[in-house]
Parts: sequence; C-alpha cells; structure tokens
Amino acid sequence: MGVVTIGIFSATAQNLLGSILLMISHGIVSGALFLCIGLLYERHHTRIIKYFAGLLTTMPIFSSFFALFTMANIGLPGTSSFIGEFLIIAGCFLTNTWASLFAAIGMVLGGGYSLWLLNRITFGNIKNFSIKEFQDITRIEFFYLLPYAILTILLGIYPELIICYITFN
Repeated sequence: MGVVTIGIFSATAQNLLGSILLMISHGIVSGALFLCIGLLYERHHTRIIKYFAGLLTTMPIFSSFFALFTMANIGLPGTSSFIGEFLIIAGCFLTNTWASLFAAIGMVLGGGYSLWLLNRITFGNIKNFSIKEFQDITRIEFFYLLPYAILTILLGIYPELIICYITFN
C-alpha cells in the first residue's frame, strides 16, 4: 500500500489511475489471501508457517488458488495488481526517480517474501503427520474462492472494466 501512497502524492493522472486500480486489486487479492489463511486455520488450527509444508500433495486445488493469489499479490503480469503497480512506477519515474527506485526495491523485497512463503507452505516434504489426514477444499470453499480468482485474472487481462468509470477532469 506504500506504492499507492506514492502514486497519490505524485498527483499525475497516470499515478492516480494506477493507485485506484491497485486499491481495488488489493481489496480483491488480500481478501482472497485472508480467506485462504482462514481455510488453513480451520483445518489445522494453527497459523505457524513452519508446520505447513508439502500442502501441494494433500491440497492441490487449494495450493493452486493460493499460488494464483500470491502471484497477484506480487504483481505478476496478467493479474489485477500488475496494471496498477506498472502505472504508478512508470508515472512516478517521470516525477521523482529516487522515489520510484525505492518503491521498486520495496516491491522486489515484498515479492521475495511472498515467494518464500509460497514455497514454504506448498512445496517440500510434509513435516507434520496430521496434515496428511486433511482433505482438499470442499465444493463450497471452491465456489468461495472462484469469484476472487475470476476477478483477479479478468481485471489483469481487461482493466478497462474499471478504467472506463474513472475520469479525471
């Protein structure tokens, strides 16, 4: 959200548009990630990262959703966060090169942490033997996560759905 603040204070139309798009995307992606963590907590009754490893073998559908939302959180091209982050960094580079450089470094560090978390939770050998006993997400949980995934990809491919409603006079 620091990138959104930089976009707002740069005060160009491109940066404001990027900030609005990134705020909408953040609402979708962070809500989906919180839902994913809630689903894990409901099954395992813990949020400690070191207990989760190898969920890809026991929960492949959940791991796919979690990977999609983590990549959207990073700002992978084709997801909803990419458009906003790109507009902000490109517009800020024209206004203040140093601020855009520090924002880009912060985005890379945040992306590194997100990839570490994804790797730690989904891949590797199962450390806790009780995790093998749990099932993948249910049908209703799948339909909870599906609208988030559709919006994340749809707004990444076709951001004009939101841009057409935003005008700066």
